[in-house]
Amino acid sequence: MSNKDIKNKYNSISGKENKTYYRPDNDNSEYKQSLNNPGEYPYTRGIHDNMYRGKLWTMRQFAGFGKPEETNKRFKFLLKEGQTGLSVAFDMPTLMGYDPDHDFSLGEVGHCGVSISNLKDMERLFDGIDLTKVSVSMTINGPAIVVFAFYVALAIKRNNDLSLLYGTLQNDILKEYIAQKEWIYPPKESMRIITDMVSYCKENLPNYNTISISGYHIREAGSTAQQELAFTLANGFTYVDYCINAGLDVDDFAPRLSFFFNAHSDFFEEIAKYRAARKIWSNIMKVKYKAKNPKSLKLRFHTQTAGCSLTAQQPENNITRTSFQALSAVLGGTQSLHTNSMDETLALPSEKAAEIALRTQQILAHETGVANVADPLGGSWYIEKLTQNMEKDVLDYFQKIDELGGVIECIESGYLQKEIADSSAILNEKIDLKERVIVGMNKYENKDEKITIPILKISKKVEDDQVEFVKKIRLERNNELVGIKLKKIEETSKTHDNLLYPIIDAVLEYATLGEIVESMKNVFGDWQEKSII
Repeated sequence: MSNKDIKNKYNSISGKENKTYYRPDNDNSEYKQSLNNPGEYPYTRGIHDNMYRGKLWTMRQFAGFGKPEETNKRFKFLLKEGQTGLSVAFDMPTLMGYDPDHDFSLGEVGHCGVSISNLKDMERLFDGIDLTKVSVSMTINGPAIVVFAFYVALAIKRNNDLSLLYGTLQNDILKEYIAQKEWIYPPKESMRIITDMVSYCKENLPNYNTISISGYHIREAGSTAQQELAFTLANGFTYVDYCINAGLDVDDFAPRLSFFFNAHSDFFEEIAKYRAARKIWSNIMKVKYKAKNPKSLKLRFHTQTAGCSLTAQQPENNITRTSFQALSAVLGGTQSLHTNSMDETLALPSEKAAEIALRTQQILAHETGVANVADPLGGSWYIEKLTQNMEKDVLDYFQKIDELGGVIECIESGYLQKEIADSSAILNEKIDLKERVIVGMNKYENKDEKITIPILKISKKVEDDQVEFVKKIRLERNNELVGIKLKKIEETSKTHDNLLYPIIDAVLEYATLGEIVESMKNVFGDWQEKSII
């Protein structure tokens, strides 16, 4: 492609030229000092100077259901349709660290994601998919170290160079205590597990994002945009503190931290949230933590449109909601994006609904012109004021959290959980009173509506097959050797040695998720949340 062709690529439909980014024409304007350029500290306007002109965001659709073979088929479909990254959804037993034949797994296997309990399941999940060629994101937290070990062990079995693996592990246990409630071990023990994973990836998987610090679930639980950003960034700085205390230099791990935000329905507020996030992160990393590597200062984030905003009523309206939410994420400078499917309040996404959600991103990228200019709303009086207000509100929350002793102390006391619960109650009251309109649900209803879109259903046979499969693995493996490996995990849990090494060894001998989780639970115990009234 010639220089002329490259230049013309970013022209408007009418042929007008777009610059890479824009600044006020008058250098004496009020924005001269405050409005940095994209790609410049403190990165309010974006972490790259040319943003999507250089590379489009990663289109990463969340997928997972039933048996590994079924999800593998969906992955291959999405890759064929132009998706550029895989994002794995796990079922509830996997998320809670149970094998499919555990009593607590009954009726839940394969329903809200794919069932994975051993290395052979991981082999089936990624059959025919080159792990060195596709970015893999895994949304799991409590037992994240075990599922990550399945992924690493699969790469080892395939003789892959681990340094070529790239993707993201959510691995954000703090937000589980705050919002999503899928924890296993107590907070301090969980933080030890996470620092072990950060250390392992620093040495072995330098291109893998070890923690995706997630505000998404905080927002889904009912927080405000300000709370989402404040609590998420506070969690992020807590991980930084723990890693430094574990002996790591900030620039050794901070470049591989990433974030995960919600794209909700208040369009301009969401854009301001992303811009403020970059500014706050870079300032504190530079001033407080003395980070020297520019990558440590650049907040990179994935965005998912707001699942809690979707309605079961008139589900086709969710396509429109998702489109506007996705647009706010792109205008806010996201690095990757998941667009929810219209049917997600009714069931797991059907193939057709997932395709429409992916096409929404592709239309946004290729037909609207929003990728032609970095930070196209930068300099808007409204956007700049919203960004400043968001920053102030977040810093006020930081002060309160510090006064209460820090994030973990706020979790143990229930402060953060209560803040979210109160905000959720206020929002739901406004919806109930119709002070906040939800189209098709509390206004413009269709009382005679019948759901006509296809719904994905999970057969009981999925659970039966997965139970039979894990029992078969236990019969065929070397159980004496597995017992030795599990004992090693338990012993390592009592020391300061890195847990990932013995866990990977056990995984390669086909120890199961539940067995490994129990080995650590024998040492760490589990955790009960304090009741909040």
